[in-house]
Amino acid sequence: MAPNKKMILRADVNRIYDDEYRQRQQAKKEKLFSRPTRQRKMKNAKWFSIGMGIDLPFCLIILILLITGTIMMFSASYAFAYYTQGDSYAYLKRQLLFIALGIAAMAVMSFFNYNKLHKIAPFVLGFAYAALVLVLILPSAEGGVKRWIPLGIFNIQSSEIAKFAVILFFAHWASKYYKKMQLPKYSVLPGLTIFGSIAALLFFEPHYSGIVIIGILTVIMLYVGGMKTKYLLIGGAILLGVVFLLAVTGKLSYAMGRLDGWGQALTASRGTEEWDTTWQTRNSLYAIGSGGLWGLGLGQSRQKYLYLPEPQNDFIFAIVVEELGLIGATIILLIFALLIWRGITLSLRAKDKFGKLLGIGLTSQIGVQVVLNILVITDWLPNTGISLPFFSYGGSSLIMLLAQMGIVLSISRTANIEKQ
Repeated sequence: MAPNKKMILRADVNRIYDDEYRQRQQAKKEKLFSRPTRQRKMKNAKWFSIGMGIDLPFCLIILILLITGTIMMFSASYAFAYYTQGDSYAYLKRQLLFIALGIAAMAVMSFFNYNKLHKIAPFVLGFAYAALVLVLILPSAEGGVKRWIPLGIFNIQSSEIAKFAVILFFAHWASKYYKKMQLPKYSVLPGLTIFGSIAALLFFEPHYSGIVIIGILTVIMLYVGGMKTKYLLIGGAILLGVVFLLAVTGKLSYAMGRLDGWGQALTASRGTEEWDTTWQTRNSLYAIGSGGLWGLGLGQSRQKYLYLPEPQNDFIFAIVVEELGLIGATIILLIFALLIWRGITLSLRAKDKFGKLLGIGLTSQIGVQVVLNILVITDWLPNTGISLPFFSYGGSSLIMLLAQMGIVLSISRTANIEKQ
């Protein structure tokens, strides 16, 4: 049947409407894409959006640990600060400054494109070597130890730079040669070379806890990077051989001194050398034991009153247990575990191999230090000076830690984009 005039007219009108609609849509697209690229990106770069936003749970966990750690650091330090500096708020004031700088660094790094670090990883490692050499040239601190580079308002530990550099370099290396990491030429050889050279420089500081942490981080990065398990065993055997050789030749006198009294804190006799050597560890155990299930209450610790030396540093968790008890300490450890789980989960969702490895390494560093710190204060490991992340007093470690968490947040942005 031939179309009538009404049908022809209606078809013409619909075609006109369709043409006008397409023209309007095309105009909108041209207007949108005529904007500068940076302007379009910044419009969508919301902090907590699904698109380019940072991961809100991970960020909140960091802030919870940071706030809790600051409160406990002040509680543990005010008596010692008043005795040594005449100001109960001395450590708190400086820690708040470090926190401000650290949060600023974290915010900047969360917007930073972490893939840019891929290209400069070898240069960062070279800078870490330079810092390790520099501290050996600078004058020694108290006790003949050479670990810090003075920067005015605070001192930076070269080992903190080295930790980050090792994680960054092996993330770069393993992502670049991922298909070849099962060969010892691309796994065992670079691992032993880099760790061995850094360990040698730390040996002369001396800084044995730094050697242990960097050694564990090297193993983690190589393993998740694709190295075979049997090569880990071979590398471990080589390292044990080197340590044994240094021990029998008397080159580990400082480290062997740290072993004196290990495991004897509660059995040493008063007036003996072991009694003096285990003073800090023994008072740490007293603090943990007196905390009981619920603790003595916030601010009510007794061991922080000049019994436990410098309670705001490596042994701060003993004060945490004394004041908050087993229940409070367990909750804090669970929050740490949640942070590590969330960080690794975000890293595994990264869009590239480099982001995955870098995020896992930076998150693992927190887990390694928490575990080692707990083992030290409970006398399961010798007293080697390992700080507790977000809790222990210190500028360089806190600022570096928060900056590294900023990188993980940067990785979380791409992880969120990939989930759309």
